[in-house]
Amino acid sequence: MAVACAGGDARTASPGAGGGRGRGGDQAVPVTVASVVQKQMPIEIRVIGAVEAYSVVSVHAQITGQLTDVNFKEGDDVKKDQVIFRLDRRPLEAALLQAQANLQRDIAQAANAKVVAQRYADLAGRGIATTEQLETSRTSAAALEATAEADRAAVENAKVQLQYATISSPIAGRTGALMVHEGNLIRAQDAAPLVVINQVAPIYVTFGVPEARLNEVKRYMAQGTLRVEAQPPTEVDRASFGQITFIDNNVDQSTGTIKMKGTFSNEDHRLWPGQFVNVILTLTTDPNAIVVPSAAVQTSQQGQFVFVVKPDKAVEMSVVDVARTNGLETVIRTGIAAGETVVTDGQIRLVPGSKVSIRPGA
Repeated sequence: MAVACAGGDARTASPGAGGGRGRGGDQAVPVTVASVVQKQMPIEIRVIGAVEAYSVVSVHAQITGQLTDVNFKEGDDVKKDQVIFRLDRRPLEAALLQAQANLQRDIAQAANAKVVAQRYADLAGRGIATTEQLETSRTSAAALEATAEADRAAVENAKVQLQYATISSPIAGRTGALMVHEGNLIRAQDAAPLVVINQVAPIYVTFGVPEARLNEVKRYMAQGTLRVEAQPPTEVDRASFGQITFIDNNVDQSTGTIKMKGTFSNEDHRLWPGQFVNVILTLTTDPNAIVVPSAAVQTSQQGQFVFVVKPDKAVEMSVVDVARTNGLETVIRTGIAAGETVVTDGQIRLVPGSKVSIRPGA
């Protein structure tokens, strides 16, 4: 089939094409049609993305001790600062009491040494005590005072160690598999965490945008926040909505894309870490787009085209310039005008000039 375009008109007809099928006195070809409309259409970027936890915390013990209490079940939601583990406190409480006793003892000794030093100072002033005795007493008092300060630090350290026996969740999130159960001996800074907590509300969706559209994205972001939509493949009728909050500072040369993140409130927990989703990034809205059903657009060696139904029920082939496709609708730059009628089903039996009959309900 040859298609020739004269001047700026994209519509052509091949008078002798198709051996006369559906033309002249032949039976009309039944087809389904739709009207070309002019309406608002979003300018979008559609890609595949992956859901990431907003924050991930691996919980480790900071002291060695026996695990005595686990206050959640695997997969539970926990709140920030909620107590999730307890370790045996008794050895730590004993260490704290010992440190406090040492402090009291050394405070008493330091006080006594200070009194002795003052006594030697009085005696030295009357010429009874020697300068060496005076210096020795002062040195002893200072040393005991320093020992008391070290004991105070030991008491504070013992209090911190005792606090480590109670482990609270640093974030609000969903717990994963429990790695250690009650009764086990926990060692400080073990390589394996006790549990991993993922913050899933809010949550991130990460995706890559083609490098060629980066300037377009930046231009529209400068005008305001961009909306992003995430849709699990199995839930095409439902979507979650968020906003772009991150654009990476370099283009991945291996893929030719730049990484972006959208933040979603995810209060209903529909998005889950590790899940793949269909992402729609809406840049702006074209208020006067020429739109046809995507089924109307066909492809030939000369490019993309549609069959336009004329008032006499004959069809004409019109080469079109497709701007973009949004699901079941396609936006056309040039080639047809609003109000025209295009064939959406039955094109396989058509050639330019074919007569058609419109199916009921079309």
